[in-house]
Amino acid sequence: MHYRNGREAKNGDKVIQFAMDGATIIGAGILFDARPGNDYCNGSIAPTLSPGIQGACMCDCLHADDLAAILAKEGLEKRPPANRPAL
Repeated sequence: MHYRNGREAKNGDKVIQFAMDGATIIGAGILFDARPGNDYCNGSIAPTLSPGIQGACMCDCLHADDLAAILAKEGLEKRPPANRPAL
């Protein structure tokens, strides 16, 4: 199991999920129930976002569009091909 950038995925990891066709963030949380041998449709994410209002220090935040641009610059805005060899 590997993330979009090739890093090995492990249950319990804190993850950010992106749309299949781009760098739009569609979820965030803790990875669970992922099973080795498949990078697609494998596992679940337990959401960790606060249900109420949360204070924010702007120096600790990024705009979602800026994160998407960083991903695009690194070539991580698209899903890898299904036949990508495991690292």
